[in-house]
Formats: sequence, structure tokens, C-alpha cells
Amino acid sequence: MSDVTVGRAGRSFWVIGVVAVIWNVLGTINFFRQMNAGAVAAMPEAQRAIIEGRPVWATAAFAIVNVSGALGGILLLRGKAAANYFFIASLVGVVVQMLPYLGMPASTFDAAVVLYVLMPLVVVGWLAWYSRRARHRGWLD
Repeated sequence: MSDVTVGRAGRSFWVIGVVAVIWNVLGTINFFRQMNAGAVAAMPEAQRAIIEGRPVWATAAFAIVNVSGALGGILLLRGKAAANYFFIASLVGVVVQMLPYLGMPASTFDAAVVLYVLMPLVVVGWLAWYSRRARHRGWLD
């Protein structure tokens, strides 16, 4: 990257931090939307099946994913190394949240649902990696 300097983060660091906060705030909004029975009833059948079939512990993991991810994004923007631990907690939450989906029949999933399930894993995994990299580069204290 051309914006890498010794001990100081470049512009992309700040953009990534803002996107991380926005992503996780949107995830938190999505969580509360899924807790609303009327909103769930209006969703496509495949999404409803996933939400309604999800165990309580996976729903709790979903909440942890978003709260720890949002805190991780805020800490990243504040230049705190603890951001990495919050992103790791969010990553663990994503994995726990995905466990119930392993036993679902393939016919339940369409392309949109696959993205709905896998995209958080990719994004949170990348944020955990990035925050660790930022810590090692001296951008976080």
C-alpha cells in the first residue's frame, strides 16, 4: 500500500475503520429487525426459515457478533490495540452463529442466503486480520 508509513496509519486505515463501524451498526439494525415478528413475516421464505429455525444460543451469538464488531471498529478508529480482541470475539461469534446452518438441507439455501451466511465470516475474518496487522505496524497502541 502506498499509504503505509512508519508508526502512522494512512487514509485507508481510517476508511476501513469507518466502514467497520458502519458494517457492524447495520448488522445490529439487522439483528433488531430479526427480533421483530412482523418484519420476519415479511421476509422471503428462505430467510424466514433460517431465522425461525435458529436456536436461542445462535441468536445470542448473532448479537455478540455485531456488538463486539461495532466496539472493535470504534476502538480501531481510536487507535486501540484492543480492537483486535473485539474483532476476534466477533469472528468466534460468527462461527458459533453458523453452527446451526450446517445441518440444514441444501434446498433451504439459495444464492442470497449463502451470501447472507458467508459474507459476515469473510468480513469479520478480514477485520480481525487487518486489526492484527495494524497493531504490528504500530498504528494501534
